[in-house]
Amino acid sequence: MPAPEFRPSFDALSPRSLIGYYLAKFRAEVALQFAYRGAVVIWLVGLIVQPLVSLVVWTTVAESSGGAAGGFTTGEYAAYFIVLMVVNHLTFIWHMWEFEWRVRTGFFSPLLMRPIHPIHNDIVENLSFKLIGLVGILPAAIILSVVFDADFSSTAEREIVAFAPALVLAMALRFILEWTLALAAFWMTKVQAMNSFYTFISFFLAGQVAPLALLPEPARIAANILPFRWTVSFPIEVLLGQVETSTIWLGLGVQLLWIAIAVTILHRLWAVAVARYSAVGA
Repeated sequence: MPAPEFRPSFDALSPRSLIGYYLAKFRAEVALQFAYRGAVVIWLVGLIVQPLVSLVVWTTVAESSGGAAGGFTTGEYAAYFIVLMVVNHLTFIWHMWEFEWRVRTGFFSPLLMRPIHPIHNDIVENLSFKLIGLVGILPAAIILSVVFDADFSSTAEREIVAFAPALVLAMALRFILEWTLALAAFWMTKVQAMNSFYTFISFFLAGQVAPLALLPEPARIAANILPFRWTVSFPIEVLLGQVETSTIWLGLGVQLLWIAIAVTILHRLWAVAVARYSAVGA
């Protein structure tokens, strides 16, 4: 007998029930994160070390060039990579690395029996980790700001106000984009190579290895056209006063556009992916 076909929709529950689910699931996930606090600490160390290495490299380059390089002073490099540390933590998503295991082991089977889309489980899991992680990320950012004499002189009230929506949209875009990419595991036996390639490209075009202003023009154009800049670099640029007011509005519009595109693709791919999953008797 063929396996039943389950397709939980994104709006299977009422808004009130969905809020109740989020609150209950959030409490459970926070308790789980504390239970595995050793693993959380290891993850946080990795999230701190990566931008710290870039911070040390670029501030050293600037110091050896007389205090500035590529249009950035040592203090501006420090500010950039310290904000990057926080933004990367708040937009980071790891689920595309788990999908291969989920499909192979049948992890999705019980989830598809529920009247709620599995993406909600991952959203809560992701948010709970980010909330707890701020306990370590924010003190590290403050300490590094003092140690490296970070220059936040360009950050004013306008930048702080605009930073909030830019960050929220970046979080949403990166999550939806990478969750959609993760669906490739329903068709591919091994997705590690694809995930690694995506991460490598994102590392450069999202401004994680260096500010986008330092990249060659073709790379900057690609970063503006593709969604990478809008997932990490854009909110950093906004907070540090590197974006004009008119460009901020344009950037927010581009973020919303990419979110709409990613959501549309996710809706269509999910139906096909689940049908394929149930068709093989998972």
